[in-house]
Amino acid sequence: MKKIGFLSFGHWSNAHGSATRSASDVLLQSIDLAVAAEELGADGAYYRVHHFAQQLASPFPLLAAVGARTKSIEIGTGVIDMRYENPFYMTENAGAADLIAGGRLQLGISRGSPEQVIEGWRYFGYAPAAGESDADMGRRHSELFLRLLQGEGFAKPNPQPMFPNPPGLLRLEPHAEGLRERIWWGSASNATAVWAAQMGMNLQSSTLKADESGEPFHVQQAKQIRAYRAAWAEAGHTRTPRISVSRSIFALTDDRDRAYFGRDGGGDQIGVIDNMRAVFGRSYAAEPERLIEQLRADEAIAEADTLLLTVPNQLGVDYNAHVLENILRHVAPALGWR
Repeated sequence: MKKIGFLSFGHWSNAHGSATRSASDVLLQSIDLAVAAEELGADGAYYRVHHFAQQLASPFPLLAAVGARTKSIEIGTGVIDMRYENPFYMTENAGAADLIAGGRLQLGISRGSPEQVIEGWRYFGYAPAAGESDADMGRRHSELFLRLLQGEGFAKPNPQPMFPNPPGLLRLEPHAEGLRERIWWGSASNATAVWAAQMGMNLQSSTLKADESGEPFHVQQAKQIRAYRAAWAEAGHTRTPRISVSRSIFALTDDRDRAYFGRDGGGDQIGVIDNMRAVFGRSYAAEPERLIEQLRADEAIAEADTLLLTVPNQLGVDYNAHVLENILRHVAPALGWR
C-alpha cells in the first residue's frame, strides 16, 4: 500500500450530534480536514460529488481552496458525475484548480451514482443523443474532456482578436501540464474497468460493485483490478497506472471509537442500485491488531496502490483527524505503508 487518503461524502444536516449543520460548515471543515490530514502525513484528500443533495456538489471551488491551504497532499474527487458536465468549462476549471494546487489534482470522474431527482442532468442542459443512454452520454463527455486536457489546439483564432494570439489553432486555457494522466474512472463493473484502462485513466473502485460472480466483494474487486491491469498492458500504455479502493475502516482505540463504531464490521451486503444487483463491501471496525489481520485478508486492498478511507464527516474535523491518525499510526505501517 503506497498511499492512504480520506474520502468525504460531505453531508450536512440538523440531526442531533451533527457538527455540520450547513453547506458552509461542510465546505470550511472539508478544507480544515485536508490541512489536518496533511499535517498527520496522509497522502490524499478526496471528496464525493452529489447534485440536488445536502452534500458537496460543486468541486472546483473547494479543490482550489484546499490547494491554496495545503502544500503536498493529493487533492481529488470520487467521483464527478460526467452526465452533468460541460467538458470545455470543466477543462478550464480543472486546469485552474490544478495550477493553484501546484499539480496535485487527482480527478475521479464517472457516469455517477443514483440521483436525488429523476434525470437531474436534464436540468443542467444535457440530454443523451439519439440512441444513447445517460451512461453513454457520460462516457462521451468524459472522452471529450480527456481530449481537451491534452492541450492541443482545435479552435480557429479570430483574425482580429482583442489580444494577440499565439500561432496556430487555440486550446483552452489555463492548461495544466500532466493533468491528463491524473484522471481516474470510478468503475462499478469489470467491463467499465477495462474501458477505463483502454482510455488510459487510473482506476477508482469503490465500496460497491456489480455482483458478477456471487463471490465476496473483495474477491470480485480484486478480479476487477486484475482485469483492468491486463487491459492496460494490452492497450500498450507506457506509464504505470494508479488504482484506488475505498473502505470504511475504524481502529477502536478509545471509548468514543467504541461508542460510534464498536458494533460495525459486519459482512458484505447485497442490494439493487440503478436496476443492478450490487455487492456492498463490509465496514471494518476493531482494535488495531485485529484490524491488521482483517485488512491483510482483503484481496483488493492488496492489489491496489491507494486506499481511501471514507470518513464520517458529520462528526467534525477533530474526530475525523483522530480516525485518520489511528489508521496511519497503528494500522497502516503493518500493511506496508511507508
